[in-house]
Amino acid sequence: MRIIQIIPRLTLAGAEIMCENLTNALIDEGHEVFVISLCSVETPITERLRARGVKLFMCDKKSGMDLKIIPKLRKILTDLKPDVIHTHLNSLKYVMWSSRGLKSVKRIHTIHTLANKDGGRFDKFYNKLMFRTGKVVPVALSKEVQASIIELYKIPEESVPVIFNGTDLSKCIVKQDYVVTGDFKILHIGRFLNVKNHSMLIKAFKRFNDSYPNSSLSLIGDGETKSEAEALVAELGLTDKVNFLGLQASVYSFLNEADLFTLPSHYEGVPLTLTEAMGTGLPIVATAVGGIVDMLEDGENAMLIEVDENQLVDAFERMYNDADFREKCGKSALEASVMFSHKNTAASYLKVYQM
Repeated sequence: MRIIQIIPRLTLAGAEIMCENLTNALIDEGHEVFVISLCSVETPITERLRARGVKLFMCDKKSGMDLKIIPKLRKILTDLKPDVIHTHLNSLKYVMWSSRGLKSVKRIHTIHTLANKDGGRFDKFYNKLMFRTGKVVPVALSKEVQASIIELYKIPEESVPVIFNGTDLSKCIVKQDYVVTGDFKILHIGRFLNVKNHSMLIKAFKRFNDSYPNSSLSLIGDGETKSEAEALVAELGLTDKVNFLGLQASVYSFLNEADLFTLPSHYEGVPLTLTEAMGTGLPIVATAVGGIVDMLEDGENAMLIEVDENQLVDAFERMYNDADFREKCGKSALEASVMFSHKNTAASYLKVYQM
């Protein structure tokens, strides 16, 4: 099967890494996969895909609505004659215009967040037209995302398959023990956005560190609220305890070295960072929001909390003081991670491609 994945850009973020993982898994299954990035941005993902032998196309999209890329897209699609066109994020509107006339093409669009947050007004208008006429199959990352698609676009549940994001678990460096040496190391991976709730995390860590000074917090990522987070760390006197590690092409060694992974977001879909933490065998403290509740079980393989600073402090203290519970959560998370392998994700998408 000849499959084209299309995405706005291939920066180091969840949807983009999911696209990379899916591409690799589909290739492993013997399919021919091409990747189109609407914007011409070189990143570690583009380097890795090229090293794998994946043919990449860059369309030089400018910021905002750029209709000039439609002829470029049309030529690529006409030349490749794909069996499947799989779009991500806000790329669908360009693809539908540029793929008119192509026969026997299955069109799939993954919605990576709640439907009302997926693109602007025009995207939603266009999505509604495509989904309700059956020209495009929308795929949800979780049951919550599925419910939001059904509500917004008024389409039946059976028209919206749910497929969890998957990661290449073979890259994870599985923890061999849960003995804390030196600082109790807490790790967070995510873009610096308000939804990721860095401010609550830093404030909670301050309170935890006051009681347990042999602790540290490492933050991997970049984004628009990073300067605010840095200012808060300085204000709270945590400069020596909070490490801003920036973007990392590979996070697996950082996960392996951590004692605890935390994700106190206001909202999440099915975060790949969480699957990577699970595949490492890390104990996890996360907010019970979005797709997280479909991935983890409170008290079994994680501590799930409300978006509440006091609960976050309490969870840090429980994980610190109860080594047996910490180890149980980590090992149970590792066992549960197989549900979120990129091979399982690819197998599920192939069923949709062939519907």
